[in-house]
Amino acid sequence: MEEKEISKAVIKRLPRYYRYLGELMESGVERISSNELSERMNVTASQIRQDLNNFGGFGQQGYGYNVEYLYNEIAQILGIDKIHYMIIVGAGNLGQAIANYTNFEKRGFVVKGLFDVNPRLEGLTVRGIPIQNLDEMPNFIKEHQIEIAALTIPKTRASEVVEILVKSGVRAIWNFAHTDLKVPDGVIVENVHLSESLMRLSYNLVNMKRNKKLEK
Repeated sequence: MEEKEISKAVIKRLPRYYRYLGELMESGVERISSNELSERMNVTASQIRQDLNNFGGFGQQGYGYNVEYLYNEIAQILGIDKIHYMIIVGAGNLGQAIANYTNFEKRGFVVKGLFDVNPRLEGLTVRGIPIQNLDEMPNFIKEHQIEIAALTIPKTRASEVVEILVKSGVRAIWNFAHTDLKVPDGVIVENVHLSESLMRLSYNLVNMKRNKKLEK
């Protein structure tokens, strides 16, 4: 049977479902209807049902969703029911901030190594993880079965570093460098453009102010 292709919009919403379901579990909620979840998430109940039906539905008419079961099922769909070893390339402020964010480990993303070209950073530790020279990275990736690399380096060095990562066996890149990466088939890139996000926020702020003026 041919596997159903899931839209990017649905995939984008899955982590939100996971987060809200986790909060419900912490509050002791065992069951929830799509209407109740809709009120919390500001997503229509119909949309919730459609999204979850892509993966089998998980709910029963008049019975709702078992919160813990759905939470665990979405974790499995997202692949965060298992451990993913990752490295951070670029141990500046952003790289160190990512390494210090312990919630990633709760989601199964374990930072095993930090790498940088700056010799003054070599040997320093971030949350017990030593910063190593970039030359040590290929062997480290192979020895520690690294799947994911977070790229927090200037865009001028991104292509060179990505080539090393791919040759060393990394198959997923979390890209904070301000450039679009060219990678071969079989390598996944998730781009995080902080400045673009801030510009979208600015656009929405300006338009909100403009619409309020028009209403007066």
